Amino acid sequence: MSRAASRRSSKLTLRRHTDALTLFACALLTMAPSAGVAADAAPPVNAVNAHARAFGTRKDTAVRIGLHLFTRRWDAQILRIYVDSAGTHQIAGIVLSGIKFHRPLTRARFLDEVDAIVARTFAAAPVEEVDLWCVVPLSVGKGAVVSGDLAQPTERTVFSITVRGEERAHAANAMYWDAQWARDALQQSSKGASRGSR
Repeated sequence: MSRAASRRSSKLTLRRHTDALTLFACALLTMAPSAGVAADAAPPVNAVNAHARAFGTRKDTAVRIGLHLFTRRWDAQILRIYVDSAGTHQIAGIVLSGIKFHRPLTRARFLDEVDAIVARTFAAAPVEEVDLWCVVPLSVGKGAVVSGDLAQPTERTVFSITVRGEERAHAANAMYWDAQWARDALQQSSKGASRGSR
């Protein structure tokens, strides 16, 4: 091959590579705006959780509470948030999971978390009362009815507390513990035992 022919072949190869890179760059530029729009449109995780776990006759208020609660990760997972109303009166219900804590909890630490969840609930919405309960799953037999009027229970309450807005300082007076669950699920400490028995 002559030197001139060799130069023409090199230029042709370079042009092909340049054209390929140009097409690739154009494809990236075309995709970038749509990717940005998709990222902007994706709701934050706390908003997804707030809507997915909201129930009751005032689901809008339940979502509002969820937006406040799900800005952090709690050691005890929040399963559901209810808000029901009668006229202008609203009552919130918070359901926690009594298994698979994100870190080991003593009674005292568990109650501190309950206090914080209740306080945030009151701060998020004008509810008059917060009922919080903690549940564990129940095993049901194969073919058991788990929905409708004849449904068998699928979970058991192991802790509950009722807090009225004007009586927050006396919340412990309406507390229930399942003693076996507390022994098995919570770490024991002298501080936790004294607070849990108040």
